Formats: sequence, structure tokens, C-alpha cells
Amino acid sequence: MYNSSIVQITPSLASQISRQAPDILRNTTPVKYLDFLIANESSDLWFTYEGLILTCLRTGDEKSAHTSLQRLIDRFGADNERVMALAGLYKEAVTRDDGELYSILEEYDSILLRDPTNMLVSKRRITLLTSLGRLSDAISSLLKLLDSSPNDAEAWAELSDLYVAQGMYPQAIFALEELLLIHARLGEILYISGSIAKIGMEKVMTDSLKSFCRSIELCDNYLRGYYGLKIVTDRLLALQDQGNQSSEPGLSFSFQKLKDLNEVAVTKLSEIIRRSARNELGWQGYKMTELIAAKEILNPRSVSQSVTR
Repeated sequence: MYNSSIVQITPSLASQISRQAPDILRNTTPVKYLDFLIANESSDLWFTYEGLILTCLRTGDEKSAHTSLQRLIDRFGADNERVMALAGLYKEAVTRDDGELYSILEEYDSILLRDPTNMLVSKRRITLLTSLGRLSDAISSLLKLLDSSPNDAEAWAELSDLYVAQGMYPQAIFALEELLLIHARLGEILYISGSIAKIGMEKVMTDSLKSFCRSIELCDNYLRGYYGLKIVTDRLLALQDQGNQSSEPGLSFSFQKLKDLNEVAVTKLSEIIRRSARNELGWQGYKMTELIAAKEILNPRSVSQSVTR
């Protein structure tokens, strides 16, 4: 449960990066000299060290991993939340027996006793519990973590995997449903499926609409959820305009309800675009590609004109 983008790289690429680690470390400036170069300090350097720790541990280059970790400790301090998690990861990787792993587990418990909000150490503790075969304890810890951070998609995915390992399939399905709500992927896939369906298109689109509605219930400012709400209500309104005003039996959204939901999506997308452009607190972090797509669906002519200028 730590930096999955690094963990998912291929073994051959990890090996290639690890072989370059000594050269990278020799060609970067140690922290003790950075006071003279602070204006040129880049966050990319620290992400490079973090990536080296993970890839070098995968390939057994403990020396380069330790050097990278020490650079981060020198820069941010041993009490930095992210550094603490990386230090724990390093210790786990270089231990030789379960006794040492249980000592690391006690260290995690001590850290969390002082600071229960340390999410990264909490996740490392859960991963360690899993590797020690203590799946029930890992599940309990994940549930506690999700109580304080219900929108953590990584945690829901891990919880689902643990439930499957325990044969608790209804609970695993529930965890995956929560994960899908966060990402609104279910709504997106249903929409794509409905777009190519020859029979029952309106039913599939209605299911897609329900999924998008659930996603924005969970996360009020979720751009992708409102974007999906807009495109699927556009499609359903078009279907009803084409002579399907009566709708298929069992569908729960009237023509007026679809119009209301469409207006909600337009209003919220406009607010997200406006407040994100102002860089308002709490309205940051949206991907530029998603903001452009939202602008285009609200005013396609304006966006196309701005692109061609």
C-alpha cells in the first residue's frame, strides 16, 4: 500500500533503474551542500530518491536504498510522516526473520500511539500484518483507517483483497462497490456499454446514471462524477426526445427528473471550473485534462475556438 505506480513497474525496468542508482546518487548534491543551492532545489530530486529506495529494494541493492533514505532523512527529518513510512519499508525489506518483523510492528504501534493520524505508517502496519499472515488484524486496521478516511480508494481495494482471501465474498463485493463509487468507473463502463448496446440501451444508461449519482453522494465535488452525470442525462434526454417519452418499464427517472439532474451537473461543473481557476482552497488538484473536458461539454464551441487560436 505504498506508491503503487513504482511497485507496478516491470522487473526488467526496476533492474535497469537500480543499476543506474549509484551514478544517480553520485551526481546529485548531498543535503549538507543544499543551503548554498536552495533556490535550485527541486521536488523532483526527492521523488527520485523515493523511487530509488523502492526500486533498489526490489532488486536487492540495499546500499543504494539506504543512501537514498538517508538523503531524505537529512532533508526532511526522521519524524517526517513520509520518511517514517519509507524507513519502515526499508527495515522490513532488509530483515531476515519474523522476529525482526514483529519488532518493526511494535515500532509502528509506538508511532501510531503518539500520532494516530499518521496514515502512511498505518498503511505500512497493515501491509506488515498481511505479510505476517494476520489477516483478521489487517482487516480490523483497514476498517479503522477507512472510518477516518472513507475516500481512500487504495484502502478499499486492499480490504476487498483481504476479504476474498478470507472467503468473505459479500464483504469483498461491498468494498469493491465503495471503490467503484470513488472512481465512478462503474458508471463510465455502463455508459460505454450502453452506447454500443443494440437492445436495452436505456436500461443500461439508467444504471450508469444511478452509479454516477452514488459517486457524487460520496464525494460532493467529484468532477468525474458530475461529468458522467451530464453526459448520461444528455443521452437519456435525447432518447426520450426521439419518441421514448414513456420510457421502458421499470425505469425510475422521469423526463423532468433527468432535466433536473442535468441542471445539477451543469451548475456543479461550472462551479468546479470557476473555483479551480481561482485556485481557491479546497478546490485544487483537479487534472487539467478533466477541467478541459468539463469546459468542452458545457460550451464545446468556446473550447474549440480557444484551441484553434
